Amino acid sequence: MTTTSASAPTSPAPTKGRSRRRLQDFFLQNKDVKIDYKNQDLLRRFLSPEGKVLPGRRTGLTSKNQRKITRAIKRARAVGLLPFTNHDA
Repeated sequence: MTTTSASAPTSPAPTKGRSRRRLQDFFLQNKDVKIDYKNQDLLRRFLSPEGKVLPGRRTGLTSKNQRKITRAIKRARAVGLLPFTNHDA
């Protein structure tokens, strides 16, 4: 015996606050800016206050540019241009 409840929704409930606009890739907007491990100011844009690399969904970068940024940040850390962690945050 099956009973159908009138209160059961037939479609998923809409999510509140989820209609955020997709971020644009910084490097697609600024064609003259190149990803370089020596450009500390640029690399700091993609780091959290703790010094972690921000994820692509947060930065809006394409996966290709996200990999380039991650590689440049790791290279800058190894050379000593960027800290591995920020203990002040």
